[in-house]
Amino acid sequence: MPMSWFLLSLALGRSPAVVSLETLVEPHDTARCSLGLSCHLWDGDVLCLPGSIQPAPGPVLVPTRLQTELVLRCPQETDCALCVRVVVHLAVHGGWEEPEEKSDLELQEPRNASLLAQVVLSFQAYPTTRCALLEVQVPAVLVQPGQSVGSAVFDCFEAGLGAEVRIWSYTQPRYQKELNVTRQLPALPWLSVSADGDNVRLVLDVSEEQDFGLLLYWDQVQGPLKSQRHKNLTGPQTITLNHTDLVPCLCIQVWPLEPDSVRTSFCPFREDPRAHRNLWHIAKLKLVSSETWQLDAPCSLRAKMALCWQAPDQGPCQPLVPPMLQENVTVNKPHEFPLLKSHPNLCVQVSSWEKKVQLQECLWADSLGPFKDDMLLVEMRTGPNNTSVCALEPSGCTALPSNASTRAAHLGEQLLQDFRTQQCVQLWNDDDLGALWACPMDKYIHKRWVLVWLVCLLLVAALFFLLLLKKDRVKAAPRARTALLLHSADGAGYERLVGALASALSKLPLRVAVDLWSRRELSAHGALAWFHGQRHRTLQEDGVVVLLFSPAAAAQCQQWLQHQTVEPGPHDALASWLSCVLPDFLQGRVAGRYVGVYFDGLLHPDAVPAPFRAAPLFSLPSQLPGFLDALQGGCAPRPGRLADRAEQVAQALRAALDSCTSHSAVPGCGEA
Repeated sequence: MPMSWFLLSLALGRSPAVVSLETLVEPHDTARCSLGLSCHLWDGDVLCLPGSIQPAPGPVLVPTRLQTELVLRCPQETDCALCVRVVVHLAVHGGWEEPEEKSDLELQEPRNASLLAQVVLSFQAYPTTRCALLEVQVPAVLVQPGQSVGSAVFDCFEAGLGAEVRIWSYTQPRYQKELNVTRQLPALPWLSVSADGDNVRLVLDVSEEQDFGLLLYWDQVQGPLKSQRHKNLTGPQTITLNHTDLVPCLCIQVWPLEPDSVRTSFCPFREDPRAHRNLWHIAKLKLVSSETWQLDAPCSLRAKMALCWQAPDQGPCQPLVPPMLQENVTVNKPHEFPLLKSHPNLCVQVSSWEKKVQLQECLWADSLGPFKDDMLLVEMRTGPNNTSVCALEPSGCTALPSNASTRAAHLGEQLLQDFRTQQCVQLWNDDDLGALWACPMDKYIHKRWVLVWLVCLLLVAALFFLLLLKKDRVKAAPRARTALLLHSADGAGYERLVGALASALSKLPLRVAVDLWSRRELSAHGALAWFHGQRHRTLQEDGVVVLLFSPAAAAQCQQWLQHQTVEPGPHDALASWLSCVLPDFLQGRVAGRYVGVYFDGLLHPDAVPAPFRAAPLFSLPSQLPGFLDALQGGCAPRPGRLADRAEQVAQALRAALDSCTSHSAVPGCGEA
């Protein structure tokens, strides 16, 4: 069976995992035996006629074990065939019978004779059948009953790639049951499939510069072959497939680009779990007509289909009672519904043979509209003139009438009345089993909605009345007011005093802003821009601006008011905030917006420039209660609470003020 060297190189080629095969140059079949035995191969094939088992007349040679091995028969370098070598192991079977009256000489002659056996090798590999005959002779010295004598080797039976071969061995005449062995020859070990993230790689280990055709197709049971991809390529190649493209029936076909070339196919994904999951994701249910449906899928599926009832609440779809339309599914083929009338709540479920629901589609929803709030009644015929009715609900089929606490049980009498007066629509009917009826629930829902609306109106009225009663008692919690502290840079001691005041105030219901805590912003935007922005934000939020006067600050303010020619520099904080606040003082926009502060022992109140005395002026910590009351405006706490807060701030200020005044050399902390 000669074949293209291309196919053999594909099947057995350069992969290190494939052991190199022995090459036979001899074009004809040959046979050889192990040491001590002699073999002769008859020319041509013989008839394959095993015959019946016969009793052995004495010691006979029989096959005991078969082995096979793949070799290549290559009469020419590029003309090779895949071949199966057969090794037959032989042994002596049976023994000599003891005659009653024989001389020693007569007994000695047959027992010293050699054995000759005709061993038949039968070979089948569709569509080929062959039988070869070997004559094997065993010398007398090796004839020992029950002992192995050696083996015979036959080269060889030719077979095709991917073929299943079966080999039998027996003797003529046959003294025991024939031996047999079955072997599957390699098909495409040159093709490897590996995962690459979300993709699958097909690596085709094909000789360089070898042109070949590649076809990816769906191997379907019904219908013609559907090609997915066809390419002419030159080896070697790596082909990437998206993992979502894998399905069990995706197959690969390859062939050399030569006239009348043999095509070899391989389907590596039949047992791949990813492929089976993808198949269910790809499968689609569709409505062919009002009475037929179809499951579209690229591969055949072992599945069953059933109808179920889907309520508008989007709960689980309820299987029909009695179960209806439980049938095996044939993909890509129309199936009929045994219904008298379609309904949007009727849905189709397709389940795998493991009874897991894989697909569910309410096929009539598009044509008949959204789900209806209908109750499905099941009429069951239990006798010639005896029927019972139940309502299909999530808890099961509720018998009507019933004392159960379900929706159908509460409306049991009304539903039975609708059923008897034929106000329900019949969806299915079977003379032996019963019928299915869809009963509208809209009229009952409307009645209940009136009661619900009345209850809601009463609840709203009661709630509104309670809110009116509690309106005077409820007082919203005041929002923390913003306080912007403006001071002069009079040295480290004075800055510590300002920082102590800011920290103490921040523990009260106040949001404190001071340049000491915003050095980075001050440096990035400049002093003038920062003070303008903070003043604007504070006053816009109904906050208060606190002007801290030290001896140096009072003197500089006085100089500013007298000359009005000093331009504020980028680092002159006092000049910057004076330019922001002075217009408000000159225009009388002070009340409720500004507060002046100086510290006990550091400044006399008369030293504060006259225009700034238009704002409330407090000496700290001696006048802290009044200062805190002015800061919090109309949201000041109770007197007892205010005193407690004033004491907390006073303690923080006294410690910082004592530290400042005890070091007379500290700038800004001199006596007034």
